[in-house]
Amino acid sequence: MAKRRRTVTRSHTPSADNYRPGFSRGATGTTGRGSMAPPSARRNNNPLLWISAAVAAVVVLGGLLYLYANSGGAGASPSPSLVAVHSPTTTINTAAIHAPDATPLASSPAAPGGDGTMATIQTDLGNITIQIYNQSAPVASENFINLANAGFYNGLTFHRIVPGFVIQGGDPAGDGSGGPGYAIPDEPVVGDYLRGVVAMARTSAPNSQGSQFFICLDDLRTQLDKSGGYVIFGNVVSGMDVVDAIAAVQTDSNQLPLQPVTMTSVTVTRP
Repeated sequence: MAKRRRTVTRSHTPSADNYRPGFSRGATGTTGRGSMAPPSARRNNNPLLWISAAVAAVVVLGGLLYLYANSGGAGASPSPSLVAVHSPTTTINTAAIHAPDATPLASSPAAPGGDGTMATIQTDLGNITIQIYNQSAPVASENFINLANAGFYNGLTFHRIVPGFVIQGGDPAGDGSGGPGYAIPDEPVVGDYLRGVVAMARTSAPNSQGSQFFICLDDLRTQLDKSGGYVIFGNVVSGMDVVDAIAAVQTDSNQLPLQPVTMTSVTVTRP
């Protein structure tokens, strides 16, 4: 996802409540619904007026149904417009963008692990290679792999940068409020939030993870609580210098980079 700079139209000011590790900032997916005016008490027998009124009613009803279909519940990520947020030259397999089939493990393993599946994030500043923990975090791992294979991440940015803490990306809205159009179920957090660990971002609502993820810039075990539900699904095995370079990019007061760092592509290789 040629490269272009994404214009952010929304501003979110951090507070003590939303400055929480790995959280998606911004909207939770609720959409305001309009209301239809009550019908007039006066009856008009002009056929043209009746036809015009019927057409107008269909248009209004269609708009309301569209808003209802695209409004999410608590913690749900809003459905992004893939055409609007990705580069026109980016090829996206929209049919492959759906919730994963995997289910949370019945019991947690002692340590994070995978079968050797790797993901490489190519960025403006270099490549980041991640070992995927698909054996200890099957849901989050399958979700990330599916989105990567569909081309969903291509052209998106690392929209949130907090030096010494995390870099966060994977939001099609580019401001921390977007997602893939669905949310995945929570699963046990296996492992510790050490430097280089990759985990899912979420809101405080249950089952609110979508496409956003973050990479730990330091040992965050005293700052991140496992009960927060930030599922660990990978670890950087190559390219932490690139991660640090991204973390050094200048940001505004909302942690948004002044010069966006783009994920040119995300490719998955299996053992």
